[in-house]
Amino acid sequence: MTIFSRIIAGEIPCYKVAENDKFFAFLDINPVNWGHTLVVPKKEEDYIFDIADEDLAEMMVFAKKVAKGIKKALPCRKVGVTVLGLEVPHAHIHLVPLQKEGDMDFKSKIDNPDAEKMKEIAEAIASNIE
Repeated sequence: MTIFSRIIAGEIPCYKVAENDKFFAFLDINPVNWGHTLVVPKKEEDYIFDIADEDLAEMMVFAKKVAKGIKKALPCRKVGVTVLGLEVPHAHIHLVPLQKEGDMDFKSKIDNPDAEKMKEIAEAIASNIE
């Protein structure tokens, strides 16, 4: 069971942003920018391009709804999208609020993000998802 599956199951706390029957979105605990959100399928799949076409399309539509919530909740020009996925063997999409392209630098993380601020951001994003 991956760490993401444990988060989805409620075994590990998270700052949940959105959920449906197939997908789960929560704030990254090592964000590159405030509001950095992960979108994951509830079904464990290591590599995003091994996900069935229909499920991958649904995942992107779910991520789009989350990205629109991020854009409404946080001041940003756009929400960047990337897929890395080498650290956790569970497919996931990164959504990062951007003012400039450098905001997507995964070598630069927010050190010890404030828990109260993370909670407020998660709630703001969640309340802006339609």
